[in-house]
Amino acid sequence: MVLSFAHTLGEFGVVLMVGGNLPGITRTVSISIYDEVQALNYDAAGQTSLFQVAVSYIVLATTYTLQRRVWAVWPMK
Repeated sequence: MVLSFAHTLGEFGVVLMVGGNLPGITRTVSISIYDEVQALNYDAAGQTSLFQVAVSYIVLATTYTLQRRVWAVWPMK
């Protein structure tokens, strides 16, 4: 589940080609960053990218923390 989330968080090409760029309907974070760069609005693109990195880090850190707790409860033989 986490790997699927991480993969779709950065999905760009397929969404842009298949779904298009319909504001409010098919707009994803990666397409938002692309649109900001195309508009030469690098500050907004950087802030959105930083937000995406922070969300990814929090999800992965939480997953690894929970996984470590599960294996700590079940000792390996």
